[in-house]
Amino acid sequence: MVCTTVVLCAMGLLGGTATAAYADDPKNPSADARRAGNAAAAADADAQRLDGVRKKIEALYRQAEQATDAYNAAEEQVGLQQKEIVRLARSIDRTQHKLAALKRQAGSLASAQYRGGGLPSEAKLMLDTDPEGFLDNATLARKGQFAAKRMISQLGRLKGDLEKYSDSATDRWEQLEANRKKKESAQRDIKKKIDEVKQLESRLAAKEKDRLKKLEDAQAFARQQKWLDSGVLKDISNNASAAGKKAISFATAQLGKDYVWGAEGPDTFDCSGLTLRAWQAGGHTIPRTSQEQWRQLPRVGLRDMRPGDLIIYFSDASHVGMYLGDGAIVHAPRPGRQVTITGAGSMPILGVVRPDGGDDGDGARHNGR
Repeated sequence: MVCTTVVLCAMGLLGGTATAAYADDPKNPSADARRAGNAAAAADADAQRLDGVRKKIEALYRQAEQATDAYNAAEEQVGLQQKEIVRLARSIDRTQHKLAALKRQAGSLASAQYRGGGLPSEAKLMLDTDPEGFLDNATLARKGQFAAKRMISQLGRLKGDLEKYSDSATDRWEQLEANRKKKESAQRDIKKKIDEVKQLESRLAAKEKDRLKKLEDAQAFARQQKWLDSGVLKDISNNASAAGKKAISFATAQLGKDYVWGAEGPDTFDCSGLTLRAWQAGGHTIPRTSQEQWRQLPRVGLRDMRPGDLIIYFSDASHVGMYLGDGAIVHAPRPGRQVTITGAGSMPILGVVRPDGGDDGDGARHNGR
């Protein structure tokens, strides 16, 4: 039994050694295939992992951009409400001065009546025995009545105005505080999302970061190619308006400048900050955020757009770029990137707006659609 056990063990060892030797045989085609398959599976898993990182980063930056729009909108409202509060404060101050002056006049009338014996002007009129004096007094009494009524009316109106201004100022302060809180919350959201992206990217090796950038570029290229394959460029005019040309000139002069959320230049921009300043250079004031640009500016059909028009992206209108013609836009992409030119179809398009309200390149006018 001992001998049998030794023999079986020896056979097992020999069998294991033979199997290993067979598997390592470079002339064995099935072993090569297995190695190749394992390498391909590993590469595929790595590619899927990196693509997952890309999608996660893209989602986080989208959320950061949404928060940036909320931040910009709240900041704009804060600015408007502060101006309104200043205006109301001035109105309250003026009204208080008018009210004080009327009260002084009322006090003077009361003093005069007291000095005259406290008799109403009507009683004095009836007691006057001189006909001419009666007529003079009648005129004066009527004027006094009118003046008193006018003063009482003015006092009532000014008190009403004062209450209205005070109530409005209180409402504005409450709205101001609410928007300040929204702004602070949005700011925290932006920082949180960007910090998450930084943590994700910090885990990647230098080679993986390069591959990630190539993946992002490949994705953008694929979207752009699909957009171009739709034949959309066949009907798009390249005839920019005079204002549009100035806006394009400004926007393209910012190429290479860093994206910073909430920035409006001159050294850094976010997406809507760039389009805002570009169209100011073109002589038109437009809303601050991409969402308000989409909501307030005249819309045009995709096939009717021309250079200088703004393309609004994503279903929530959270990104904007300026169309340059030939299927390209200039835009401020996201944190960690610079103002650049890319394909107009590289992101999901919501629609197109025209800041100069439908002014054609040859100076004609038509209604934006």
